[in-house]
Amino acid sequence: MQEYKPGFVSVIVVNFRGAADTLECVRAVVDVDWPEDKIEILVVENGSGDDSESLLRAAMIDLPNVRLIVSEENLGFTGGSNLGARHAGGEFLAFLNNDAKPDAGWVRGALKQFEVSPQVAAVGSKVLDWEGLNVDFVGGSVTWFGMGYKDHVTEPDGDQFNRPRDILFGTGSALFVRAEVFKSVGGFDERMFMFYDDVDLGWRLNLLGYRVRYAPDSKVFHKHHGSMKSFGQYREMYLLERNALFMLYKNLSTESLASFLPAALLLAARRSVSKSGLDAESFDIRRFSGAPDEFDQKISVDKEAIAGLFALDQFVAALPGLDVDRLKIQTRRTKTDAELFRLFGDMFVPLFDSPYFADGLERIVSAFNIDSLKQRRRVLVITGDALGQKMAGPAMRAWKISEALSVENDVRLLTWNAASRTSDLFEVSRVRLGNEREMKVHEQWADVIVFQGHALHHFKTLLDSDKIIVADLYDPMHLEQLEQGREFGTDTWVSQVRGANDVLNQQLERADFFLCASDRQRMFWLGQLTALGRVNPHTYAADENLEGLIAIAPFGMDAKSPVHTRSAIRGIVPGIGDDDKVVIWGGGIYNWFDTLTLIRAIAEVAKTHPDVRLFFLGVAHPNPDVPEMEIVSKTRDLVDQLGLTGKNVFFNEQWVALDDRQNYLLEADAGVSTHYAHIETTFSFRTRILDYMWAELPIVTTNGDGFGDLVERTGMGISVPERNVTALADALTKVLYDDDFRQTAHDAVVEVRRQFTWTEALRPLIEFCRDPQIAPDRAIRLAGHQPTRSRSSRKPSLLNSTPEARLHEAAASVTGLAREVALIRHYVTEGGVTMLAHKAGGRVISVLGGKATK
Repeated sequence: MQEYKPGFVSVIVVNFRGAADTLECVRAVVDVDWPEDKIEILVVENGSGDDSESLLRAAMIDLPNVRLIVSEENLGFTGGSNLGARHAGGEFLAFLNNDAKPDAGWVRGALKQFEVSPQVAAVGSKVLDWEGLNVDFVGGSVTWFGMGYKDHVTEPDGDQFNRPRDILFGTGSALFVRAEVFKSVGGFDERMFMFYDDVDLGWRLNLLGYRVRYAPDSKVFHKHHGSMKSFGQYREMYLLERNALFMLYKNLSTESLASFLPAALLLAARRSVSKSGLDAESFDIRRFSGAPDEFDQKISVDKEAIAGLFALDQFVAALPGLDVDRLKIQTRRTKTDAELFRLFGDMFVPLFDSPYFADGLERIVSAFNIDSLKQRRRVLVITGDALGQKMAGPAMRAWKISEALSVENDVRLLTWNAASRTSDLFEVSRVRLGNEREMKVHEQWADVIVFQGHALHHFKTLLDSDKIIVADLYDPMHLEQLEQGREFGTDTWVSQVRGANDVLNQQLERADFFLCASDRQRMFWLGQLTALGRVNPHTYAADENLEGLIAIAPFGMDAKSPVHTRSAIRGIVPGIGDDDKVVIWGGGIYNWFDTLTLIRAIAEVAKTHPDVRLFFLGVAHPNPDVPEMEIVSKTRDLVDQLGLTGKNVFFNEQWVALDDRQNYLLEADAGVSTHYAHIETTFSFRTRILDYMWAELPIVTTNGDGFGDLVERTGMGISVPERNVTALADALTKVLYDDDFRQTAHDAVVEVRRQFTWTEALRPLIEFCRDPQIAPDRAIRLAGHQPTRSRSSRKPSLLNSTPEARLHEAAASVTGLAREVALIRHYVTEGGVTMLAHKAGGRVISVLGGKATK
């Protein structure tokens, strides 16, 4: 296998009858801001047939790190570039047009984008005109019939083009590619000679699971001589028509190809006729007048028109080779066409202006159902949690749902809490709590609404909406209230549980489709749906297993393994060293968790293994609206009593940012989660266990819940009886100090975690949104055949959507100066003065016993 020099860049410049431009280009490359010992310049003299070779040889004597590679024949851009790549030794190949000059930061700007992810295989530079004023390339699009085009060409450059992002392809005039990947995918397709070769390469890379990035900091200036004019515009058109068909045939799935290819062939014929200006009905036998010379005389046809016919013919000639490549690509592809179409831009740009062509395009698109591509549904995802760098479970789940659905849909993620984080894949918006006018705008925009928590309770607009609604029931909050509310007295406790039940019953009566987190939960929710009359002849007749009514979509994890980017615990937290054994508690401390047994078990382990360290990842919730639960102070008190504070037990006082949590997890030796045995445990889904699996940590947990059973069954660690200090201490000792067991558990975690990636977890929701339907019983009701069920007259009392936040209303009177300061800091940071005023006003009204008006 060829060895590539790490960090080394091989710049490839293809010359064809343009020695003066090539030398100007090479001199500019020599001046880029990159170490001289980390770059080489390969000039491919591509069979020019003039004095280019001698001119280049003479001038290159004084240029460092420049090599000349000579081809006796013109191999085109594709063959010339591949020839240069075969002689390159760098980790990165940089293809640069000979009539371009790079900015000083060209290389650095591009290589910065490769650092985004190991999956980034190619980076396209930002290309401007020679003066640096107008756009030549800031991204590209591809039509459904295979023709690529550049976006925003000739528009003035501006800040709107300075955002790095994933793209389908980078322009071949300034393109960086990992050398090893370039070789593995076969480089540029040499059959294409020139034009769309860069589009084809990017398309293939994306199909194979790689990413292509746009790098605005990697700038190039391009002359654009328009050299094809000397060969005839019809030759360019021939290549464009032919190569578009090549790409479609190789890269589309079998299903898409069955519609797209015949439609594209017909469109090519209509385009040729349109360009000819001739009357295609002139050969109709009904127009024959009997004059013999009407068929004998030759018809004069524009060469651009006949280029399409020649392209079709040569597409036929290339089919055997294309078949071989198609098989290779389709057997290796990891992404669907639908996943990639979001990178295609506007696929319906006609690229040719003619009324006759436009009429044919419309007919073809309709006949072959191509216009279905336009029907990207609009999905509104709603959470009541804060969307920022630090996010609790509900917000994380809503974020991942939005990411997954954005592949095939236009997605808007909405919260009535703080919203300080943005995404390249979907919109992020905020509405004011209870503002029906603001919510109405979003409700009218959406085709499908996916929500969690108390959205229907807070917004009558949603409750009365005629849109298709998905309720995410992964968190059985009424069961949580049985634990959360007990410390506030019987009256409040009863009110909390009753309120949660009302909120959920409202959702269960209204939604068309439901998500839950496990088999256990699904059985539980089916019971509640049955009690409300939603399991009925209509839903049963549509699907005897009721999978079309409620599906399992657990919390998930990133498919990509975490990468350690900074020290977070060892050597950072005083008292935790590099050689200590670290057990991590990967989340908040809540009343339904049994941290007291865990503390006592750590004390037992420390008697024989003083290097054991227990680290609580988070104490303070990211939203200070959520009060600290009683178990937190009990846990701290017990740690102090046993003399473990700062010695064997440590608390991280702040919530860890979502994108930083892997640094903590990867410095741990094991993950732990302990809880009490009660009804909440039975139906819970401990998302922190997924974090342990993501970081490939052996797991110690209490048995009796779904994950406890899974850990025990698969060997990912040990599950122990509740409140059993000895069993828990023995399990921690085995997981931390038995190397053979640790390895076995690690291997089991690696195997099981594949089942819980976000892609797998959310597959039922993705499938539903491909063909969303009103629930059968609701459809009957809406048609007027059955009366609508009356809703409960009780008004739900809960005001927050996060599992932890539901204590806020009951604990509103428990405040102090430190808490008020924390709230003010949070509101200003997350929402600015407007949110502070809104929240403060509400709190003043609450204190005075008044009512807020809408």
